[in-house]
Amino acid sequence: MPIRHVWIASCLWCVRYRVRSRRDLRQREMTAARGPVTTCQMQVATRNHSYSQPADRYSGKLSSPSAGRSFMSEKLHHTLSEDIQALLIGSLNVALSVQVFKYANLQTGGTAGLAFLGHYLSHLPFGWIFFVINLPFYLFAWKAMGWPFTLKTFSAVALLSLYSELLPHWISFGHLNPWFAGILGGLLAGNGILILARHKASLGGVGVLALYLQETRGWRAGKLQMGADVLILLSAASILDPIRMAISILGAVTLNLVIAVNHRPGRYIGM
Repeated sequence: MPIRHVWIASCLWCVRYRVRSRRDLRQREMTAARGPVTTCQMQVATRNHSYSQPADRYSGKLSSPSAGRSFMSEKLHHTLSEDIQALLIGSLNVALSVQVFKYANLQTGGTAGLAFLGHYLSHLPFGWIFFVINLPFYLFAWKAMGWPFTLKTFSAVALLSLYSELLPHWISFGHLNPWFAGILGGLLAGNGILILARHKASLGGVGVLALYLQETRGWRAGKLQMGADVLILLSAASILDPIRMAISILGAVTLNLVIAVNHRPGRYIGM
């Protein structure tokens, strides 16, 4: 190959390399300026064969460029029907755990644990005691978290109280191993509380304070709940034998591990 051809080919390669380098540099600068959401926007634009911003979830219209940059950071709110089913299912899960703990003569934490203490000592219905204990906390919930949270919490507490009185007429246990009852009750209660928490609701009492401190201070709700549960469980040492106390602690640890692992601040975008 003549030297002239080699020189021309080398010049063309250098020009092509510099053009590609400048283009890559410009794309990196645009990516840094737009933030991590740019990748998602480019994927949406490619599928739509355009470089428009993502479509709004509710209106179906294309968002403005500034709105597109914050698309992934905005929290998507639950609808009313989604909140209602969460209150019904979450409260039912916790009510089932109450029946498991009650049948095995176990104790748990939170305001439910206080209600169990009142139930074991006075033999009054658990549901009524639980409902009354939570009454003072609604004012704090309203001041700290707002009226939507308070209304949902009141509904969840009322549903749990109602379920607790109805479920004994609907289900019964022929045999239930106490150790399995502790684990099963903790899992059911943890899942129920988790469902409620993700829909901005709680079962009042200690849960209100734990969720408030997680929202304002970033403290883990599960760890706060666990500390309060330990104190409430220790208060039941006078009415439960050591084996039942150990099983109750196992159930409380199971419950709080479910919350601590699955309810980390900033992970869940639906509110």
